[in-house]
Amino acid sequence: MPPTKNVLAVVPPHMGGRTAGAGLATLLPDGVDVTVVETVGEDPRALRAAHVIITALSPVTAEHIVAAPELELVQCASHGFDYVDLDAARAQGVVVCTIGSSGAEAQNVAEQTFALMLALAKQIVPAHTALAQGDWALPRLQRSLTELSGKTLGIVGLGAIGQQVARRAAAFDMTVVYAGRRPVPEDTTARLGGARHVPLDELLRLSDYVTLHTPLTDETRHLLDAERLALLKPTAFVINTARGALIDQDALADALEAGALAGAGLDVFDPEPPTPALRLLKAPNVVLSPHVGGVTRETVLRIALAAVRNAADHLTGKAPGDVVS
Repeated sequence: MPPTKNVLAVVPPHMGGRTAGAGLATLLPDGVDVTVVETVGEDPRALRAAHVIITALSPVTAEHIVAAPELELVQCASHGFDYVDLDAARAQGVVVCTIGSSGAEAQNVAEQTFALMLALAKQIVPAHTALAQGDWALPRLQRSLTELSGKTLGIVGLGAIGQQVARRAAAFDMTVVYAGRRPVPEDTTARLGGARHVPLDELLRLSDYVTLHTPLTDETRHLLDAERLALLKPTAFVINTARGALIDQDALADALEAGALAGAGLDVFDPEPPTPALRLLKAPNVVLSPHVGGVTRETVLRIALAAVRNAADHLTGKAPGDVVS
């Protein structure tokens, strides 16, 4: 009889915690013991015995990895993997995977991206706030109202989420340019309305809206710094539904406060939750949401199933997908 494999499933409280994770065992192969926790280190004995950690944005540090001598796989229940210490995982021979190719988050993150874009273009937040206070703000807001149609959307990262954004942009009659390590196949861009690959700096100069859909790595941290933000038109908007640290937040606040950018829509921050000192909380013409892209009822279920299926492949001797380390 093969030895029992142990899975540590980390489900943070805001994603349902132990209650939400109670049914995970039924989705994994026979002979697998599952311990559900809300932080990686809360049950040291279970961590020490774990062969697989499934984590939903809960950090897996070098200390956690060293404390888990049986660990074989860290399965991220997300497209991102910046909350796992990859160097420590490599040093211990631990495989790290995401759910990137599943597309589980793609639809909802794309919808959130357009929700932020539309809120900025139509001045939804200041319009609502003014009306709620008895202020008919149309004369003041009218000069700031704009359309998406005919505008250029720059997508940084044309993966599963970026492609969903591009599809929606075509429906809004937007011109799409994208930046990434390499062009995607022509048949893919044809399905996306003819999205054109350009260098990042050119994308920034061309775009009326810039939206980020790339992983956070050492190379992409502060990808939009003060120098790159200065390449944008003063009428341009920045949207970030990926990771907060892709943008130098102080540099973005500087640009907004100086009127060098028209606005920003942010669903992600560095750190999360943001501290009250974050200048972007009070910067002009920003629309903010608390990392809600990817956490609808429907999306959370797809994410959980994708993560569990990949972990199950590993546990049954198959090669898991979306290996990042």
